[in-house]
Amino acid sequence: MIKFLDLHKINKRFHKDYETAFKQSLKDSHFILGKNVLNFEAAFANYCGANYCIGTANGLDALTLILKGYIHLGKLKKGDKVMVPANTFIATILSVIHAGLEPVLVEPCKNTYTLSITNVKQQFTPKIKAIIAVHLYGQLADMEAFAEFSNTHNLLLFEDAAQAHGAETSLGKAGNLSHAAAFSFYPSKNLGALGDGGAVTTNHKDLEQTIKLLRNYGSKEKYNNEIIGVNSRLDDMQAAFLNIKLIHLDADNEKRSAIAKTYLREITNPKIQLPKYNGSKKHVFYAFVVEVEDRDGFIKYLEANAVAWLIHYPIPPHKQKALALLSHLNLPITEKIHKRIISLPISPVMSIKEVQAVIKVVNNY
Repeated sequence: MIKFLDLHKINKRFHKDYETAFKQSLKDSHFILGKNVLNFEAAFANYCGANYCIGTANGLDALTLILKGYIHLGKLKKGDKVMVPANTFIATILSVIHAGLEPVLVEPCKNTYTLSITNVKQQFTPKIKAIIAVHLYGQLADMEAFAEFSNTHNLLLFEDAAQAHGAETSLGKAGNLSHAAAFSFYPSKNLGALGDGGAVTTNHKDLEQTIKLLRNYGSKEKYNNEIIGVNSRLDDMQAAFLNIKLIHLDADNEKRSAIAKTYLREITNPKIQLPKYNGSKKHVFYAFVVEVEDRDGFIKYLEANAVAWLIHYPIPPHKQKALALLSHLNLPITEKIHKRIISLPISPVMSIKEVQAVIKVVNNY
């Protein structure tokens, strides 16, 4: 069986470094907001080209804390409307709800699956106060267009960059293309921890200071609580592991890109609709997503031929039971995408033999 993602093989490369970091952490015994977190925050901010990075417990919290931070700063208020992609992982929408704001779901671009600037313009009203652009599957949303639109209408612009560590455009890298960005370090991500983890990047010191308070019970000094906060701190041990893996992120992204280019060049089956890709660094291929008419039949075929697969994501958010209040929405593009998409194996540790085996199986379908 060709694994969809071999996490053991990905992390085996760093076992000795992990062990050294673990032993040092045990020796230091500073397990909460210790030097590993400080070092990672500095390194990741520098990597993204941002002034600040604040580690959080996970990616959902990172995005929620951005929104809560701007509410605290008076730039958003409870009940404000926030535009989000209709086709995204549910966490994007949950962050808006957790912050007491109202999500406005917008259809994607058919070619990129990311938020459509055309549809944003069509649905915009003065009640919209912010936009969350999701860099879905590792591909940057059209940040140039969203930045221009946001500036024109005095909107806050945020990135859900949970799947796009290292993606970049002429404006800069993911994490430095908006007022603030949220990252996830879930183990499967291009930069994945050995557990949960997240971070916010921003160039705005007032937001950085606010999120530092919010993530730590609203406290800057122990037992002195200035605002109502939560407990959402990046684990110091996970930060140590992320410091090790960050050094290899660009090389791993290059391997993902090379595999994607091979797939795009050599998968020639007309039944398989391949992703649109211009060869730039705007896409870091967290997932290699294709479309197929008979997905159930294709899945059975892949399984019979020992090729693993995943669907990102099988149920659109507005059709989830948890978001029943949005179930009335008419979102045909999103619903069609979710019925047809399937992700093929891609990772920095796939062998040439495995890549060629996937290509052969897909072409023979």
